Amino acid sequence: MYNGISIIGAGIIGGAMARILARKKIINKIIATRRNLDKIRDLEELGVIITSDNVWAVENSDVAIISVKPNALANVLKEIRDVARGKLLISVVAGVPINLIEDMLPGTRIVRAMPNIAVLVGESFTVYSFSKNVTDEDREFTDILFSSMGVAIEVEEKYINAYTGLTGSGPAYMSTFIEAMVYAGLKVGIPRDIALLGATQVAIGTGKLIRDGGMHYAKIKEMVVTPAGTTIEGLFELEEIGLRRGLMKAVYAATQRAEDISKNKNNTD
Repeated sequence: MYNGISIIGAGIIGGAMARILARKKIINKIIATRRNLDKIRDLEELGVIITSDNVWAVENSDVAIISVKPNALANVLKEIRDVARGKLLISVVAGVPINLIEDMLPGTRIVRAMPNIAVLVGESFTVYSFSKNVTDEDREFTDILFSSMGVAIEVEEKYINAYTGLTGSGPAYMSTFIEAMVYAGLKVGIPRDIALLGATQVAIGTGKLIRDGGMHYAKIKEMVVTPAGTTIEGLFELEEIGLRRGLMKAVYAATQRAEDISKNKNNTD
């Protein structure tokens, strides 16, 4: 059984993870680090220990989650190198592969994970991969950890950059789509608050029809489209502007950027 978990870099994602773990009591001791502690004072009310000392945090936990920007990772890994050996380290740093972390922290068991911003409301889609030396207990704990934050699945590491482009960046694409729906509502005279409520509910409802209702997205379209009706006019316009192609290009571009980060050893040098 693990004796405590530290979250190194309790920013937006790291802070949200700390809050969920504390509320769901996934593990008894939680330590969160950040340079500006005033921004995470609320975590203390949940029983989280806060500190700006990364070394102390890792030293006093069996599991460490690294949640920093890629360009800050090298300094953090060098800082904790002497106290991380033999521990389980979970990296949620975009684009940084397991082998580069292993080079910096020999003797550490590593999980590479990619959650998304929906972790803020416990609805993240998280993928994760393991280094070869993880234990069965590590695997079980990782699944429990990320499943407490939404939906979580194990994938081959070679696909994580693709998931970064699709599900990691996905909330930004969906937000752009919802924003466009809201402006469209304003254009036809719908009040802003109702347009926003309608657009978000459409996104939630459609997602549930597909995920929970087992309905294919093509089937949903066919159920809504009628001959010479309103929906086919809207779809015709979307085809003309190339919405689907644009989204596919966005995912591909984000995936390529994640690949570029993975290949750039300066991130961990």
